[in-house]
Amino acid sequence: MLHSTTIILISFAYLGLLFAIAYYVDQRADAGRPVIASPYIYSLSLAVYATAWTFYGSVGRAASDGVGFLPIYIGPTLMIALWWVVLRKILRISKRNRITSLADFVASRYGKSALLGGLVTVIAVVGILPYISLQLKAVSSSFTILVQYPEIVMPAEVGAAPIREDTALWVALILAAFTIAFGTRHLDAAEHHQGMVAAIAFESVVKLLAFLAVGMFVTFGVYNGFSDVFARAAAEPALRVMLTPLEGVAGGYSNWVWLTILSMMAIMFLPRQFQVAVIENVDEKHLNKAIWLFPLYMLAINVFVLPIAFGGLLRFPDGSVDADTFVLTLPMAEKQELLALLVFIGGLSAATGMVIVETIALSTMVCNDLVMPVLLRLRRLRLNERPDLTGLLLGIRRGAIVLILLLGYLYFKLAGEAYALVSIGLISFAAVAQFGPAILGGIFWKGGTRAGALCGLLAGFAVWLYTLFIPALARSEWLPIGLLEHGPFGIELLRPLQLFGLAGLDQINHAMIWSMIANVGAYVVVSLAASPSADEHRQASLFVDVFRLSGEAGGARFWRGTATVPELYNLLARFLGSAAADSAFAEYASAKGLPWPDQRLVADADLVHYVEVQLAGAIGSASARVMVGSVVKEEALTIDEVREILDEASQVVVYSHRLEQKSHELEAATAELREANERLKELDRLKDEFVSTVTHELRTPLTSIRAFTEILLDDPEVELGQRRNFLGIITKETERLTRLINQVLDLAKIESGKAEWVDSAVDMKEVISDTLAAMDQLFKERSITVEALLPENVSPVTADLDRMIQVMLNLLSNAAKFCDAINGRVEIVLSERDGCLRVDVRDNGRGISPKDQSEIFSKFHQVGGVLTDKPRGSGLGLHISRQIVEHFGGKMWVESDLGRGACFSFLLPTGAATVERVT
Repeated sequence: MLHSTTIILISFAYLGLLFAIAYYVDQRADAGRPVIASPYIYSLSLAVYATAWTFYGSVGRAASDGVGFLPIYIGPTLMIALWWVVLRKILRISKRNRITSLADFVASRYGKSALLGGLVTVIAVVGILPYISLQLKAVSSSFTILVQYPEIVMPAEVGAAPIREDTALWVALILAAFTIAFGTRHLDAAEHHQGMVAAIAFESVVKLLAFLAVGMFVTFGVYNGFSDVFARAAAEPALRVMLTPLEGVAGGYSNWVWLTILSMMAIMFLPRQFQVAVIENVDEKHLNKAIWLFPLYMLAINVFVLPIAFGGLLRFPDGSVDADTFVLTLPMAEKQELLALLVFIGGLSAATGMVIVETIALSTMVCNDLVMPVLLRLRRLRLNERPDLTGLLLGIRRGAIVLILLLGYLYFKLAGEAYALVSIGLISFAAVAQFGPAILGGIFWKGGTRAGALCGLLAGFAVWLYTLFIPALARSEWLPIGLLEHGPFGIELLRPLQLFGLAGLDQINHAMIWSMIANVGAYVVVSLAASPSADEHRQASLFVDVFRLSGEAGGARFWRGTATVPELYNLLARFLGSAAADSAFAEYASAKGLPWPDQRLVADADLVHYVEVQLAGAIGSASARVMVGSVVKEEALTIDEVREILDEASQVVVYSHRLEQKSHELEAATAELREANERLKELDRLKDEFVSTVTHELRTPLTSIRAFTEILLDDPEVELGQRRNFLGIITKETERLTRLINQVLDLAKIESGKAEWVDSAVDMKEVISDTLAAMDQLFKERSITVEALLPENVSPVTADLDRMIQVMLNLLSNAAKFCDAINGRVEIVLSERDGCLRVDVRDNGRGISPKDQSEIFSKFHQVGGVLTDKPRGSGLGLHISRQIVEHFGGKMWVESDLGRGACFSFLLPTGAATVERVT
C-alpha cells in the first residue's frame, strides 16, 4: 500500500533533485561554463508546453472526443514549421532590445507604452489563472486517488478536506516556494534562468518516460498491442465513432480549424512558451534542431493517448472513473504499484514545470510592466534616491509568484472543479490568443499603432471574459445560471454562449470567432485611423526591419539630448547592483577601446541607449525609458525628424547592400584570379619539367650517337661485328630521337586543330593483332607473357588507322614498361556492348596511386620525380592517346590499386552510339 507519507517524501525528493540540477547549472553558468548552450536542452525545455493537461487531460479528451484531441498538437507542429520566419524574427528583436517578457515585447513595439505593457500583463495573469488551477487540480486529484491505493476512489467521493488538509493549497504554497528558489534568487539583466531551463529539460524527459511506460503497459501488457486495442474499440458502437475525424464526437471541420489556430497561437504566446523559446534562448541557431525535435517529442508523448483512453473506457465501462485519471487508475487497477507511483511523478513533473516557468514569466511581467511603472511615478516614494533597488525588484517578483499561485488556487475552488482539465486549458489558450494580432501585426506591419493594439486587446479580452470566463463562474454557481440561458436583462441576443444568435458551435469556437473579429477588427481599423507618434514610428522601424538594421545601437540614432557618465552609471547600479553595473560599463568601454573607469568615456547617444537596453533587461523597456528620462535631458524628436533618420538609415542600408554585393563580386574575381594564377604556376612548373625531360631525353640518344660515332671515326679498323653493333645502336637512338620529336610536333598539331585525320572503317581486332606482332620481340626479350582475348568478329569503328595503331603502341609500351620485372604479364581484352567497342590493356606491375590516376593523362606527367625514379619517355604518350580516342567520340580512363597492377581502357562508338566523356 502507498502511504501518503511515502508519496510526499518521494515528491519532495524529486523536487529537491530538480532544485539540485538547477543549482548546479547556475553555479556552472556563474563560473563561465554554461550547460544549456545545447539545442537539445533548448528543444526539451520547449516541451514545457506538455503540462498536466497533456499528461492527464489529453486522455480525458480522447475518451470523449476520440481523435478530436489531435488539433491541440497539430497546431504547434504547423506553427513550428513557420518558426524560421516568425520566431527567428522575434528572437532577433528580443536580443537587440533586451526584451524581458511577452508584455515587454508588446510595450516596446508600440512606443514603449507602459499602459499597453500593463494591459498585456493583466490579460496574461487573468487568462493564465485557469491554466494554473488546472495544474493544481491535476496534482491534487492524482495525490488523492493514489493515497487510496489499492482502492480506486475519485476525489469527489472523498469529500472536501479542511483548509489545513487541502492538497491543492499545499501544492500551491510548495510550488511558490520552489519557484522563488528557482527563479528569483538574483536579478539577471538578460533575464536568463539557466538552472531553471536545465531542470525543465530534465522534467520533460521524466514525464515523457512516465507516459511512455504507462502507454506501453496498457497497450502491450493489458492488451495485445495497438491492433487489439483498436479492434476492441471498433467492436463497441460508442467507441467506434471516436475513430472518425471531422465528424461526430471527434468534432467537425470548424472545431478542428479553430482548435488548430488556437494551439498555433498558444505555442507562440503562452507566457511560459515565450519565456523558454525567446527569453531563455542563448543561440538563434538552436531553432534548427528545435524545428524537428520538438514535433518529434509531441508525437512520442501522444502516440499512446488513444490506446490509454480506449483501454480505460473498456476497463471502466460504467463511467465511475474520471477519464482524466485513466493514466493513473489503469496501473492501479492492474495492481502495478510502482508504475502508478512513476505516473504520479510524471504528472508532478508536467505540472511543476508549467507552474514554475509560467509564474516566473508572469512575476517578471507583473514587476516590470505593472507594479514598477506605477511605483516609479509615485514621487513621494523617492525611489530615485535609493542607492539599490534590487531588493525591491526581487521582493515584488516573489510576492507576485505567491499571489499568482494563490489566485490560481482560488480559481480552482471557484470554478475549476466544474470543468474537465482540457476545458480549463482551452480557456487559457483563448486568452493568450488575443496577443496574436498585436504581436504578429507588430513585427510585419509598420502601420500598427499603440492605439490600435490597445483597442484590439481590450476588445478581444472583453469578449473572452464575456464568452468564457463569466460562463465558468456561472456554471460554478458564483453567478446566476440564468445569465447563460437568457442573457443579461433577458436579452437573448447577448447570451454569452450564443452571442448575437450564433448557436450550434463549441464554446471555444464560439468565443474564438467573436474575440478574433473584435480584436483584429479594432486593431486594424484604429491603426489605420490613428497617426503614430515619433516613438511608435521609430519602434515600428526597429521591429519590422530588424534584419535590415545592424547592431544593438540602432535605437541610438533616435536620441538627442545631454547626459553624464556618473548619472548613467549610478542609475544602472541602483537596479542591477554595483558589480553588474561595473561589468556592463567595462564591456561598453572595452568596445570603445577604453578602460573602465576612464574620464574619456563620453555620455553620447550610444551610451544612453546602451544603459537603457541594460536597464530594460531588469525592469522592462517602459520603466527603463522612464528611469533614463529621469537622469538625462532629452530633446524630443518630431515625426518628420524620425522619418528623415529612417530615410538616411534606409539609404545607408541600401548602400551597405551595394557595397556587400561589390565585395562579393570582388571576392569572386579575386578567387578566379587566384585560381588562374595557380594554374599558370602549375603550367610553368609543367613547362620547366617538360623542358628538363625533353632535354634529358634528347641528350641521351644524342650522347650515344656522338659517342659511337666518335669511336668509329677515331678507329676505322674496328671489327666488322662490333662496327655493325655500334651502327645498330646509332640507328635505334636516331629512331628514338625522331619518335620524341614527332610526339612533340604531333601534340602541337592536335591541340592547334591542324592535325590531319584520315577516317576509315577500322577493324580493332586487326589493329590489336598487328600491334602485338610488331611488339612480339620486345615482349620476348623481357620475358613478358601476353594474353589476348579477342572475339571472332567485331563491328568496325570510324577512325584513323595509323592513329589507332599509335594508341595501341602507347598502351602496350606502357604495359611492358611497368609490368612485373620477373613474372611480367600483359592482358588485352576486346569486347563489344551497347554500340561501343571496349579495349582493356592490363599489366601486373606496381599500380598507380589515386593521386597519380587523376593526373596521369596530363601533358608531360609521368609517375615518379623528375630525373629520379621516373621511367624513360616524354610523358606525352597517354595524353596524345586520350586526345585521339576523344577525337573519335570515345573516352579513355585508368583503374588501378597499388600493388595490383593497372588497367588502361578506352571505348569507341561503332555507329550512332555516343560515349559519355570522362573528365
